Amino acid sequence: MTPAAYAELNLGALQHNLDKVRGCAPDAKVMAVIKANGYGHGLIRMAEALKQADAFAVARVDEGIRLRNAGLGHRIAVLEGFTCAEELEKLQYYQLDAVVHCLSQLDIFDAIAGQPIAAWLKLDTGMNRLGFKAEAFNAVYQRLSQCAVIKQPINLMTHFANADDISDDKTLKQISLFQQTVAGLPGERSLANSAAILAWESSLSDWVRPGIMLYGISPFPDATGQQLGLKPVMSLHSRLIAVKPIEAGDTVGYGGSWTCKKSTMLGVVAIGYGDGYPRYAKIGTPVLINGQRVPLIGRVSMDMMTVDLGLDTEAKPGDPVTLWGDDLPVEEIALCADTIPYTLVCGVTQRVRLVEKTA
Repeated sequence: MTPAAYAELNLGALQHNLDKVRGCAPDAKVMAVIKANGYGHGLIRMAEALKQADAFAVARVDEGIRLRNAGLGHRIAVLEGFTCAEELEKLQYYQLDAVVHCLSQLDIFDAIAGQPIAAWLKLDTGMNRLGFKAEAFNAVYQRLSQCAVIKQPINLMTHFANADDISDDKTLKQISLFQQTVAGLPGERSLANSAAILAWESSLSDWVRPGIMLYGISPFPDATGQQLGLKPVMSLHSRLIAVKPIEAGDTVGYGGSWTCKKSTMLGVVAIGYGDGYPRYAKIGTPVLINGQRVPLIGRVSMDMMTVDLGLDTEAKPGDPVTLWGDDLPVEEIALCADTIPYTLVCGVTQRVRLVEKTA
């Protein structure tokens, strides 16, 4: 039996988006970012489907271990690095690349022996999150160069803060600071995230790190993935479970937040914030019923939401519902909920079954 709420994954779209990355950065190797359970699409499934990538990036050590235990032999970078000797030992055992971003990590390196691992030394060029400031970078680099458990040469990276705003020159300043700071040092470089791959050609280097664009979603607030030549990988679906008439003056849902102005037919959809649909989606947010747009009415609840089907509807219980997908961009739903599409795809909950799209 097909579950009420399910997410369909188009792996062909994933390959298309990877090809788009390579078209934008033909001279770079691709480190596919599959952290946060593959941006909600499934960590292992995304890794298997992206085997043509040159490497993977995850946020945390346990994500890298899951990939190794699933048989993935790719290079895997752990973007948050490690915070203790136990985590460093796991990085060594599973041969995961460590991102080095704070002084406490250097002390752990000094205190441990064992198998060498590859490292990415992170320069903070203005994100002001992880990484070393430019004035400290060379001293840290020299110290790591003497570390027996780090493979040489050390790799170099940074991360952009405003790459999704093409009117802001901060990205160019970050690129310039990175280039000046690492000039003359050996090792491979990595700067570009999805937005930079698409908009900031001067950020392209030895490695690019696409994340959201791999899933067919725009990194820019004023565009959809489809407008950028990407194809959405995830579409979210459910079904109608009830259709009923309501009259002028009737209120709908918790708090009676929507009042019917004229007689219509109400549809109840089996999906809610317990499935990851945004609770704060505004009245009027579009939903597809049998391929036709209808507006959300009332407040999204844990398991259900309600829509205005109109008096002339032929909709009936069991009819298919699309919450986002090819004809209803997730970027549009995010705008209706005052959020970003990242939170929507990452927020799909465990009770929503992930299924692969068939031909």
